[in-house]
Formats: sequence, structure tokens, C-alpha cells
Amino acid sequence: MKIDPWSSAQFQDYARLRDEFGIESFEPYESKLPKPGRIFRRGVVFGHRGFERVFEAIEKNEKFAVMTGFVPSGPMHLGHKMVIDQVNYFTSLGADAYIGVADIEALGARGISLKRAEEIALEYYITNYIALGLDSKKCQIYFQSKRKPVLDLAYTSAHETNWNEMRSIYGFEDSTNMCKIFSPLVQVADILHPQLEKYGGPKPVVVPVGVDQDPHIRLTRNIAFSHRFFNVTVAKDGRPGVFVKTDYLVEELLKEVEKVAREMGFKKLKNIPSYKALYIDDAKGEDLPKLDERLVEVERKYGGYGFILPAATYHRFMTGLTGEKMSSSKPETAIFLTDNPKEARKKVMASKTGGGVSVEEQRRLGGKPEICSVYELYVYHFVDSDEELSEIYSKCKGGKMLCGECKQYAASLVEKFLVEFAQKREEAKKRIDEFVKYD
Repeated sequence: MKIDPWSSAQFQDYARLRDEFGIESFEPYESKLPKPGRIFRRGVVFGHRGFERVFEAIEKNEKFAVMTGFVPSGPMHLGHKMVIDQVNYFTSLGADAYIGVADIEALGARGISLKRAEEIALEYYITNYIALGLDSKKCQIYFQSKRKPVLDLAYTSAHETNWNEMRSIYGFEDSTNMCKIFSPLVQVADILHPQLEKYGGPKPVVVPVGVDQDPHIRLTRNIAFSHRFFNVTVAKDGRPGVFVKTDYLVEELLKEVEKVAREMGFKKLKNIPSYKALYIDDAKGEDLPKLDERLVEVERKYGGYGFILPAATYHRFMTGLTGEKMSSSKPETAIFLTDNPKEARKKVMASKTGGGVSVEEQRRLGGKPEICSVYELYVYHFVDSDEELSEIYSKCKGGKMLCGECKQYAASLVEKFLVEFAQKREEAKKRIDEFVKYD
């Protein structure tokens, strides 16, 4: 299987994706999160990388952040709305939100000028995001090209990777323009910059993404680790320890590590500067993450970033109304947040369903809501009650609700949402300055 962040591929076997790319199941957290939103409790968020540290911050009421971004290339549809639903959920739990306008990626990958990208962002995405309920006290929206700390961090992060790694992850060719090649490094900086001193220092950060963005997440985690001074791990001989990754101040850094280890109650320590290592024979595997986090402050003391590896949640793609992936370039596949409500109703009524080939067959054998684009509208966005959703599912499976009736109900919910959302958009246009930061 191949994951390409710039393709329009649709995925079906998410369990295989998890296994093949080392993504962990999100299921253990579905019942543990406080008042989880519909996309969490219904398994729409199917996997994660590193979410355990974010969950710990939620449990302990510690500071954390949620970061996302968008490429301003066209109108926003319901598939994009899922990300903001997650952002709003995490901010309700205390997270600070950072939303980056990926205007540099728009230029490099799609040839959209910075000026045009800004116009699209303001007209569609930013206005929509605000209308979807963002909290201006907890959220800041910025443009990649105008946030100097992001650009500076992208440049220094370039030192932590090489052409072979970039080419293997993204499939870059000799003809690929340099702006597109550099844009993933800017996205790395987007994800890591909430941990800079200016924005509050190191903290857990979660990035809600579709699985197509996993190459960016893997690169970011690799680079975050490369920035670290220490590798806290179990050595090949089975001994837990801390290994200095730099070639300078090795003895001084090891003394700092030893001091922290003793403060944490470890006693069986062996400091070997020639190996750039401090072995901790009385440590267990579960002790190492805590030790690693304590060493963040040591790194900052000596001029390092001390990044905590960012986490990601992965959500399923919505099926397009035609049965393929929702796409901004194919209007018939998607409900756009700026659609005329009457036109959106027509799209729903013309959509592909999981019904039988005839009324008689559907009454006898029932429908297939699990492959129905209309049922997905309920699951992802328009039916918040799990009891009501279960009833719709049962009626469809049992042949008691036919596709025409189901479409009529979904169309009415979509139409009502868009009418109300248009009003919210008008109010949101007056509030853009509360959210957009140009520093």
C-alpha cells in the first residue's frame, strides 16, 4: 500500500493501513475520553500515533495543544469539517489551537500564488472555521509565509533530514520544484512551533489528520527526535539508559542526566562518557518516558528545543455522494459549506446509497447502510444521538426504511444546516481579526 499526501486516493481497509504503517488503534481511548464527540465514539477516528501523552495531559489537566492546517485551494466541504470538530473538542478540554494556512504548500504543490492563497483562505476556510465554533481565546490562525518562527524552524529542521529521506517519503523526482520539496519542512515547523518558547514551551501536541497525511506526521516525529540531545531507550544488551546524541559537552550533559535520574529515585547508575551513556540498571521500560520528559528541561537549559514528539489522530475519509472520495475538484461528490441549500438537497437526492436494486428486494433483504453515503452523513455530521442513529441503521437493515425516505430526511437536515450556517458565516466575517495573527 502507498500513502501519498497529494493524491486523491480513497482507502477502504483501515485495519490493514494500521498494521502496515504502524498506526495504533484508537479504540482504547474511545470510552476513556471525557464526553467524546460523535466521530470519536463512532470509530471515525480509527488510529493514532503517540496519543497516550496527550491523553495523560487531558487526564491531569496539563497544558497541551491541537494543531491543524489547510491548503487554500478551493471551497471547503463536509470532509474538512471533521478536523474542526476535533479541534473544537480538544479546545473544550483545555487545548490551545493553532491553525496554519499552508500558503507555501499551495504555491509549491498547486501553483497558487501567495496572494491568491490568502484570498481563498479568507473567503472560504477561515470564515467557515470561525462559523464552525472556534474559540478566539484559545485559537490562533496564521499564514505560513508570514510567521517567522515557523520559517526559521523549517530552515533549522532541514538540517535534521536529507534528500534520500525526503525522496523515499514523498517520491520526489528530479523535476520536482524546490518549493514543493521545502513545503513538508514548513509543515514540520507548523506542527512543532507550538512548543517554542514564544508559544509556551514544550507540551504535548495532537494533530488530527486523514491517513493520507501520515507521511508528514512520520517525518515530523523523526525530525522532532533528531532535535533532541538524548536518546532514552533500552540498549541492545537489554540495559535501560540515556545516550547523548551530540558530540559536545558530553560529560557535562551526562552529569545533568545523572542528577535527574537520582532525583527520580534511581540508584544503580553507571556513567560512561566514552560511550556517551548513562546506564540505569534499576529502571524499567515504563520509567523511561517520564525520564525522557524530565530531560526536556535539561535540553532547554543548554539551548535545545526539547520537543515532545507530536501525536496524531487519524480519521476515516467520508465517502463522496457518488461513491468515490469527496473532492473539492468534483462538486457532485461533496456538500460544500457554501453550497446553496436547495442545490445541496438535489445532490443528496441524487446520491449513491446502499439500497437494493428494487423496492421489493430492499424490503425483503434490507439495505446496506455500511456502504451508503447518505448514512455516512448521519454518522459524521447530522445525527448526534446514538439512539437515533441506531434506529436508522436498524430500519435500513430490516427493509423498513427505503432509500427515498432516508434521502428526504438527510436532505432536510443538510438544507437546514446550510441555511443556519450561511447566517453564521456572515457573523464570522466580522470576527476574522480576532483569530488571524500575522506574526
